[in-house]
Amino acid sequence: MTGQDSHLESPLAPEAEAPRAALTFPRMLGRSLVHRRARSLAALVALTVSAAVATALLTLYADLDAKLHHEFRGFGANIVVTASTGAGLPDDALARVHRAAGRDALAAPFAYAVAATDRGTPVVVAGADFAAVRRLDPSWEVDAWPPDWHPGAVPGALIGQRAAQFIPAAATPETAVTLTFSSRPIDLHPAGLLRTGGDEDSRIYIPLAAFTRWTGQSTSVVEVRVPGNEARVNQALANLRREFPNVPGASEPGASQFKIQPIRQLVEGESRIVDRTHALMYFAALLIALTVGVAVLATLSASIFDRRRDFALMKALGGSHLHMLALFLIEALILALAGVVLGFLLGSGAAFAISEANFHTAALPHLSVLPPVFLLNIAVAALAALYTARVLGHLQPAALLKGE
Repeated sequence: MTGQDSHLESPLAPEAEAPRAALTFPRMLGRSLVHRRARSLAALVALTVSAAVATALLTLYADLDAKLHHEFRGFGANIVVTASTGAGLPDDALARVHRAAGRDALAAPFAYAVAATDRGTPVVVAGADFAAVRRLDPSWEVDAWPPDWHPGAVPGALIGQRAAQFIPAAATPETAVTLTFSSRPIDLHPAGLLRTGGDEDSRIYIPLAAFTRWTGQSTSVVEVRVPGNEARVNQALANLRREFPNVPGASEPGASQFKIQPIRQLVEGESRIVDRTHALMYFAALLIALTVGVAVLATLSASIFDRRRDFALMKALGGSHLHMLALFLIEALILALAGVVLGFLLGSGAAFAISEANFHTAALPHLSVLPPVFLLNIAVAALAALYTARVLGHLQPAALLKGE
């Protein structure tokens, strides 16, 4: 009878022990996170660093193109539209440029003539829309920009630092400088000195309306700054060439020949820098993910040897390998989630500081970076947990409980 009873009760033993294993599970999880704070803190720091750097990189990347292209705006135009010698661009040239290059493109019209100073020295005089030039060429170093010109007023002039050598030393905004073009003189007030380090330093710039009224010549050059990558610039070039055919008389009687030329060094240099910056950020993110993965893996692997008797006891009480796998996964996911929250805050702050220091504009936090950062941390933590659980599966409970 006793043997029969024993035979009847033996199948119930695993069912009776399973609840005990289930009760042991949360205790072991809490013990791991609380009583082994050093191990948990090390893993949390690694996952926080991973999330912080990923957040900073992705936040900067979200505005990277706009910020880099904004910085390149300081280098001026990347496309130049030029009429043939002795001819001018159509009256609606500026509108056609914007239609072809896009409304976000910056364009500044210019006209050029060679005049003579009162000493008879030739000097290049350029008519320019100063408001457009200030947007297109923010890198120009100017003491003071000429005021708006009105018919009947003496035009203000922007004097290049080399051209200033041909201007009388006594010339000031209160005293006029006289230039002559085709026997037509004009009085100018020097408003400011221009320094660019380029050809502009040898020119005198005056308001375009005053230039046209004085010389009778209209706009002959439009400098264009197209934002975006090389593909965007090439598309703008194709559109501009359709707007300004490069064959005389192609679109209208007496049409002039036009040249639409990209400034290749600037276009290719900008594209190359943007592409390399993208590649650097991708590589940095991958390297950080691998480094953090190794750190988390080492931390979780070390915790195996600290708790190997606990796992052996859990198995002896009826816990399955799935229970141990779940323990590792939940522990890792809790740490990963905490790391994402802390890392997002730290990474957003780092991105703000980096953006202010390098681009002088704030990179505000982007909630859109949270999903990829969360997935990255979860993937790193889950892979580390699965690997350690696989190692744990080869441990023998009986040997561990005996202290072997």
